[in-house]
Amino acid sequence: MLEHVAIWTRNLEEMKEFYCDFFNGKAGEKYESTSEFHAGFESYFINFGEGSRLELMKMITIPDGINSNGHEAIGITHIAFSAKTTGEVDGLAKKARSEGYTVVLEPHKTGDGYYEACILDPDGNRVEVTVLP
Repeated sequence: MLEHVAIWTRNLEEMKEFYCDFFNGKAGEKYESTSEFHAGFESYFINFGEGSRLELMKMITIPDGINSNGHEAIGITHIAFSAKTTGEVDGLAKKARSEGYTVVLEPHKTGDGYYEACILDPDGNRVEVTVLP
């Protein structure tokens, strides 16, 4: 079973609020490293009630990646959250647009039977919201 996925960010608090607000996440306490090796490292684990967690991490020395701002590159390209209904997918896409987030794929049915939308989080990472076929 997958325990967690981690995302580096420069906007730790904004990313925490996004994942808590859009996906009903519950943030644990902020961790701030006191180790010289990880000087300036900060993180939150976001719990979604069941299944895997999301770790949001910030450290000034981490370079920018090429898989941001909606671009795709080799490596992990998106994370997906499961919705219960197509209406929930539609509602999250509408909420994202109304709050100024980019919807890169409008709600639609895929060739393999999913109903999904894809939005960008505050750092430009792709986040799919899907209803399983």
